[in-house]
Amino acid sequence: MGYDLIIFDNDGVLVDSEPISNTILAGYLTELGHPTSYEESIRDYMGSAMHRIHELVEERSGQRLPAEFDRVFHQRVFDGFQRELEPVAGAAEVLKRLADAGVPYCVASSGSHERIRVGHRKTGLDVWFRDGTVFSSEDVGRGKPSPDLFLHAAERMGVAPERCAVVEDSALGVQAAVAAGMDVYGYTAMTPRERLVGATGYFGAMDELPATLGM
Repeated sequence: MGYDLIIFDNDGVLVDSEPISNTILAGYLTELGHPTSYEESIRDYMGSAMHRIHELVEERSGQRLPAEFDRVFHQRVFDGFQRELEPVAGAAEVLKRLADAGVPYCVASSGSHERIRVGHRKTGLDVWFRDGTVFSSEDVGRGKPSPDLFLHAAERMGVAPERCAVVEDSALGVQAAVAAGMDVYGYTAMTPRERLVGATGYFGAMDELPATLGM
């Protein structure tokens, strides 16, 4: 395999959280007077850090979201995770295969560290991530589509950007990986291929990823 590090996005790639979180986000924004459908939430916010939600709402409406927005949203999401979150089919098997092969991997997510931990514990994926292999947009100043998070993860893992492969399912994540100078593989189970323009390659099921990466 031609890579020294595999960097996974988390939401939608490892944990099947996007339907849960975007249903909640669309409902909460609508409740606050910013009518948003599930499809619009997926289109506009999937893969983005919290600050981007605030920025887009203010840009479009001229109104700021309430101070408690992040706290209330995260609590609703965590409650949803506890009720129904599952791992992405095949994710655990891919992580085991990488671990067995001695291929370094990590997570670089727009979500908070708490959100990542809650999701991994609920799905059992926490056993595949040791300390120092989980990175969040909280760790850097700007989230995706800025390359900062991916560059931070690569630096902390001791691998040059050009030796990294990113696994992403959002347009913002693909843009961030390209800007970081990394190859990026678009997971198309939930996001149409045409929205992941710029990816190095594409795959539609997690069990296809090892072959896509050349393992």
